[in-house]
Formats: sequence, C-alpha cells, structure tokens
Amino acid sequence: MTFRLACCFPLFFVLACGSVDPPSAVMPIPSERQLAWQDMEFYMFVHFNMNTFTNMEWGTGAEDPVQFNPSALDANQWARVAKENGMKGIIITAKHHDGFCLWPTSTTSHSIAYSPYKNGEGDIVKEVAEACEKHGLKFGVYLSPWDRNHPEYGNDAYIEVFREQLRELLTGYGDIFEVWFDGANGGTGYYGGANEDRRVDKKTYYDWPNTYSIIRDLQPDAVIFGDAGPDVRWVGNEHGFAYETTWSNLMRDSIYGGMPEYSEKYSAGQENGTHWVPAESDVSIRPGWYYHPYEDHKVKSLPELLDIYYYSIGRNSSLLLNFPVDTRGLIHENDVEQVEKLYAKIQEDFKDDLIQTINQSHASISRGRGFGVDQALDGNLDTYWSTPDGQVKGDLTFEFPSPTAVNRLLVQEHIPLGQRIKAFEIEAKMDGEWVTWTEGTTVGYKRILRLDEKEVEGVRFRVLDAKASPTIANLALYRAPKLLLAPTVERDKSGRVTLIPAEENLQMVYSLDGTDPSPESTPYEGPFMVASPSVLKAAALEGEEISEPLVQKMDIPKAAWKVISKGKNPEHLIDENPRTNFVSENNEAVVDLGETYRLKGFTYLPMQNRYIAGVIKEYEFAVSRNGRNWETVKKGEFGNIANSPVLQELGIDPVNARYIRLRAIDTLDGEPASFAELGVVTEGAIE
Repeated sequence: MTFRLACCFPLFFVLACGSVDPPSAVMPIPSERQLAWQDMEFYMFVHFNMNTFTNMEWGTGAEDPVQFNPSALDANQWARVAKENGMKGIIITAKHHDGFCLWPTSTTSHSIAYSPYKNGEGDIVKEVAEACEKHGLKFGVYLSPWDRNHPEYGNDAYIEVFREQLRELLTGYGDIFEVWFDGANGGTGYYGGANEDRRVDKKTYYDWPNTYSIIRDLQPDAVIFGDAGPDVRWVGNEHGFAYETTWSNLMRDSIYGGMPEYSEKYSAGQENGTHWVPAESDVSIRPGWYYHPYEDHKVKSLPELLDIYYYSIGRNSSLLLNFPVDTRGLIHENDVEQVEKLYAKIQEDFKDDLIQTINQSHASISRGRGFGVDQALDGNLDTYWSTPDGQVKGDLTFEFPSPTAVNRLLVQEHIPLGQRIKAFEIEAKMDGEWVTWTEGTTVGYKRILRLDEKEVEGVRFRVLDAKASPTIANLALYRAPKLLLAPTVERDKSGRVTLIPAEENLQMVYSLDGTDPSPESTPYEGPFMVASPSVLKAAALEGEEISEPLVQKMDIPKAAWKVISKGKNPEHLIDENPRTNFVSENNEAVVDLGETYRLKGFTYLPMQNRYIAGVIKEYEFAVSRNGRNWETVKKGEFGNIANSPVLQELGIDPVNARYIRLRAIDTLDGEPASFAELGVVTEGAIE
C-alpha cells in the first residue's frame, strides 16, 4: 500500500483514520539526561594545565606549581570561539594525570593556589564556568582518576581524596552537563617523591559504583563519560572517527575503564547491547592534546576537520573537539582560524534542504495516522514515520519536479524508542529508472552520508532490516558545494619534493618561506629540491579560487645519512616513507648524519600500519660527535602515544653532533622497538 502526498496526508485520508498506537520501545533506550546530551552534538574540549607550561603531553607529577603562570588568560575568549562556531559547551581539564588542580582544592598543595597566577588567588575552573554561563554554553569537567603527584595514589586513602575533589567540582561551579573520566590509570609517577611504578586494579580500585553515586546525588542531570560509560562511551580512538556501524547499545557490564581490548571489541557498540551508552568522539585540532609551539603549523586542515565532522556526528556520535590553549591562556589564532573555516563549511553544506523542493513524497508502507512520511519532514524529532508492528522493511521516496544535483543525505531515528535500523539502501532515480546509490547499516541519532554527486529525478531511502518497526524522525537531502583540496606532498632522501594534486589538471603553487601561497606564488612545474630547513606551503588553484594550503616543515635532507643499527629493514628508518618500518635488534636506532650539525630537537614517527607493534613508550635520546662517546640529552616518555601514534617532536638544549641514538627503554607491547622514521631538528629550522 502506498500513500502519496505533497507535504501532508490528504484531508479525506486523515479523517478516515482513527488514532494509531506508537511502536513499543526496543530496549535499551536513553535516559532524559542522555537525550539532552544527544542534542548537543558538538562541544569543546580544553586541555590547559601544567603540561602547557612544561611542553609535555603527560606530566610526571614532579612539577613545581610555580611553573604554572598564564600571562593573558581569557576564558571568555574560549567561550566566544565555542559559541560562534556552533559548539554548545566546554569541558575543561580540571586535573590531568600529573595531579595539578586548576581550582584551589583542599586536597593537595599541587594546585593553582600555590602558583603565581593571580598571586595564588586564581580559580580557572570558576572562570570557565562563569564564561560558559555568560555565553549560554553548558559546562563540564575532566577529572583524571590517575594522579602521578599524590603520595597516596594506589592506596585506599587516595580514593577519598579523589572523591573529595569530585565533590568540590560538583558543588562549587553551577550545573555540570558532563563529568569526564580518562581510562589511563596507574604507572610510573612522582607520588610525593617515591618515584616508582604503581599499578592498580582498574576494575575495582576506584569503587566506581559508589564514586558515580556522588555525581548522581550532586549533579543528577550530568552524563558520566568513560570507556564503559555509564552514560557516554569513548569511541575507541583519538582520530575523531566513529564507525560505519555504530550502535548506541553497549554490553556495559563486560567493560571497565582502561580495558586493553576495549577499542577492538566494544567501542563500536553492539546490536544486542544491554545498556544505552552512545559514543563520543574526542579529537584534538592539533596532533597533541596540549599546546606545543612546534605544532602551530600542524593545526588540522579544513578537509581533515570535515572528515572528522562527517565521521563522528555523521556516524551516530557526538564530537568533542579539543583546543590546546597556549601559555598565554588563549586559543591560538591558527586554531581559531581553522574552526571558523569548519563551521562556515558546515553551514554551507547544510544550507538548503532539497526535500523542501520535492514534487511528491510517499511511503511504501505506513503505520497509519500520525506516522506518515510527512512526520519525517516536519523538523520535529518527536514525530516520525513508522511501519506497522512486524514490518521491518519500508521505503520513503522523494521525487523532484526536475533533475536535481544531490550529494548529501541526513537521516535520524526516533531514539527515545531505541535504535532499530540494521541495514538501509539509498536509490537514485535517473532516466526514469531506480538504481542503487549506496548502502549502509546503522542510523541512530544521526547519520550523514556523503554521496557521489548525481543529477537525480528522485531519491529513495529503503530500510532493509531493523530490530522492529523502523522510526524515521528526520530525513533531508542537500547539495554541498565542492571543496577545493590542497595537494599532498612527497619528499625523498635527497630533499626532492613532489606535489600531487587532489584532482588531475589542477594548477598548484607553493612557497618555502612560511608565507601563505597566492595565485602569484611560485607555480609548481615539477619536482624541486628543498636542501635546507624550510616551511613548505602549497595550494591548488581553480580559476580565481585557491585551496587552503598544505603546510609541512622540512629539515635537512637525509641523502648522506647512514643507519648503523642492525635489525629488519634498516634502510626504512630514514627513507622518508611513513608506510615502511625498521625493527631494531637491540631496541635502538643509531644514525650517522654524515657531518656535524647544531641540533635542537629530534623526531620519532611510530609505525603507521593498521596493526602496530614495538611503539616506543619510554625513550632515551643521545648524541655523539665521534660515534663512540655518547651524551644523553633527553629521556622520558612519549605521553599518550598509545592513543595518538603521530609524529613526536621533542626539543633539546642545542648541541653539536654527528651521530644520534634513540633507544627504547620500554615499548607499549614489549615487542622490539619499531620506527617508521627518525629525524632531527637543526638550529636553522623555522619554528
């Protein structure tokens, strides 16, 4: 049976139909606080803490509070950036793993009260909470369970310290929309001077049920984030990507925070999950979570940010986008510029819903009065199209008065009744015939598909399988304007650079002095040499339009370098190819640079394969002038490299050296140390 309509049911049909009961809920279903959280979709993470001033990702806990002293902190700037770019809240790292607290806590002297900031009278948590209230944003807090500073960590006494910190944050700063707990727990630390390795039972140490009860009592509307929820779960990676199949259902009782196999087995959710625990995608706008000056030119490009948006919010997840506030206490200008571009492009992509121009729409089957196709087009998520009980298949068809270009489809389920759709298909009508356009699996709160653009006479959304009668609360079609993409770059050991256009026949221009390329910049006519430290910026041209530039720092070429270490494929250590790897026989990589340079840093790119092994966690970097007498100039850990295996760049006090050695003290999995690439930062390099 097919119902046809323009915008609503014909009057005679409406009058002829009696009321119809809604479908029964398919468990699990979201709570009220989870529904309120789902509507936020996009909000800001702020990593700003002691690590900002020590230039680290994970502090050790041995830092002195006097190191923390922002020069121009303005929480209202953070809030303005969030508000003006479509974000609906801010979560602040009130305490990270190093234990430094951004509020004047009664539980430790490792806090802002003992810092020079405002002569010890500052309270940054309060400043952010007040800025959120002023700008109409929701406010959330990140509180690290792990504390590498506190002498009692690992003992029972610390649990009450942790809970008292939680009580302080939940009672002194107004309404909290989300409490964020990290899965990193236990390991080496300062621990009041003990300087030892303390491991905890992640399942039982924090007595999570009683810890969560504090939140339920003091902030009942707040959702709790963790690997296992209980309200919101980690998406399982730090790329900001959810999955082609993303269920909001989770086998929650099988999971605990920091579970090693969580990402592989549980992070995508499960069709038969016992609890509603939707995914949150967290990702930083830069490679690192904390501010590092050398990443000022590594802010994610617009295409990268768009991928994150479509693969998080567009795949039944929220997006928590991190901004590493700098040592001034401000979101850096480069970060602001990029998020402004992202928001402008999102608005452009979803400006005009083409369904408003349809000639007719109809459903292959409907539940009856109040559940027709018009209920999926009215902009109200409380109304929805559905099918009779037992009917798990159904089509929604939209036909245009004339062929129309389409490249985006947005669809949302009525999630108060549970997530239902298991498989769907999108068809396009061209030359009077219906052909398959694409297929998909889950929908959930929101699914957005980027389609190959077609001139179509109609579009059909077909539910192929569902757990029960499908419920479509919103369906929309768009034509997003084309995005001109920057070229990619390859550089060989000799320093020879090749630019590769995103599409054939695009003109490319570049600069090597750090200036933004323009139509008047050097045109790319073939591979060129970069023999000294430079910042390459390259862009594509199409008429008068220019793409966002590719930005890549380049140091001295590696043509004269020689790998001294033994192992598997030593030539891959310095081949400038991130897809190849060297695996060391003795957990170290030693390189002869060919001549003496003034070094001020080094770089380590971990293995980039799908299945990685031997990634260095704790390291020791040494230099030598003759290859015999070595001086250790840096040692420590690559903080958070397990979740973010990106290029690691660390500074050292300038030193003259011809030989370099990066030694693995420990790897993530105990396997022999592996290296995708090893490099140096010379004193002549551009910051």
